[in-house]
Amino acid sequence: MRVVGKKNWIIPDCELPPEGDGVLKGHESVVIVNDSAKTAVIKVKLYFTDKKPYDGITWLVEPQTVKCFRMNNVEHMCGFIVPLETQYAMKLESSQKIVVQYGRLDNRQTNLAYYTTLAY
Repeated sequence: MRVVGKKNWIIPDCELPPEGDGVLKGHESVVIVNDSAKTAVIKVKLYFTDKKPYDGITWLVEPQTVKCFRMNNVEHMCGFIVPLETQYAMKLESSQKIVVQYGRLDNRQTNLAYYTTLAY
């Protein structure tokens, strides 16, 4: 079986928006597909412009599944509270090849913005 993906990913443009008052709540998410036959153990490291990196986050994605992690969910972030409206970057190092997609919904304006992109 040819497994799709790679083991190291960088998401350079992260910034968690506030949830806001709309029906659709502002958020960031990382969606991971594990195409392999083994559980992917993913070490997450956050880089900030004005403080030392944080690397106390580990995610698990079961084989042949997809899982979404929300940056505003403290459980998903292993107890770390991502600061709102703060630029940061994220590095993912996986034990298995994975595919990573990043998305952000920002509803701070009336024409809410949602975008998604593959990480690198």
